[in-house]
Amino acid sequence: MAAEIAEQPETLARLLTDGAAPIASVAQAVAARKPRFVLLAARGTSDHAALYLKYLIEVRLGLPVGLVSPSTLTVYAARPCYDDVLWIALSQSGGSPDLVESTTRAREAGAWAIAITNAPESPLATAADAHIDVMAGPELAVAATKSYTSELLAAWLLAESWAGGDTSRAEVLPALARDVLDRGYGLEVAPRYRFVERLVTTGRGFAYPTAREAALKLMETSYLSAHAFSSADLMHGPLAMIDEDRPVIAVVPFGAGGAAMQPVLDRLAERGADVLVEGDVERAPRAAAAIPLPETGEDLAPILQIMPLQQLAYAMAIARGYDPDAPRGLRKITETL
Repeated sequence: MAAEIAEQPETLARLLTDGAAPIASVAQAVAARKPRFVLLAARGTSDHAALYLKYLIEVRLGLPVGLVSPSTLTVYAARPCYDDVLWIALSQSGGSPDLVESTTRAREAGAWAIAITNAPESPLATAADAHIDVMAGPELAVAATKSYTSELLAAWLLAESWAGGDTSRAEVLPALARDVLDRGYGLEVAPRYRFVERLVTTGRGFAYPTAREAALKLMETSYLSAHAFSSADLMHGPLAMIDEDRPVIAVVPFGAGGAAMQPVLDRLAERGADVLVEGDVERAPRAAAAIPLPETGEDLAPILQIMPLQQLAYAMAIARGYDPDAPRGLRKITETL
């Protein structure tokens, strides 16, 4: 896991160098079809990449986007009409049977399908009309790290190319990723949470997928109870459970999403919560711990945001005596029907 976290600057650079043109070609095919709706299908870590893509398409392209429940097609044999629908399935392995079957059925129902995977010869890649290879290379640790950030970058390149935007904005990412990882903030703060058994992660807008992915990484490597909420949802009922004994990791982007999080940051401070703020740390001057990040466009920020939290999950697992490369009871490919 540590080695694969460290590889991310190189994997991002490879995708920008070798993958941008093929992704732009797929984006041109999408634009020519003029879909009216987009449906996203994914599981696990890839589900968080799909949520990020949902924000990108809704904000950048103004299209309605839904996260589908594959079981409606696979378990309940629903046969909806998917005319004018773009179906995008995301999977690191491309081997999940329910994603393969639901993609096949979506095409039968009229959708045009794209698969985004790290496995160009996989069943999912074959089942779709077009494939995007995230080019992360072999990933051996059960906890996905480099394949996740490569999925995010592939999603961004697809949406930005589809919108006719400037994809050169992403060229700074490999260097910024190297700097973020070299600073090792996630490793430094890990001892604070060695004995924590429950915590909350939160973010808003483009940062919300990061909060969800961070919670998953902490659960699967350190076996603690981590709950992810958008900051808007946290302000409702869940805020009542927050106190000094339940740490909060707040992913605070620069920009509109960070401004939208200010009320919850203020409420957390009022409650005396133990808050680790990541990103725009000046928005929470009373936070117990901080992970500053370089300022980028808010749409690109999630690619960097998750990296210190991957380091945190890895270091916490080691400190607690667990093997982050082989979480108990988990496999690299999870087969759901």
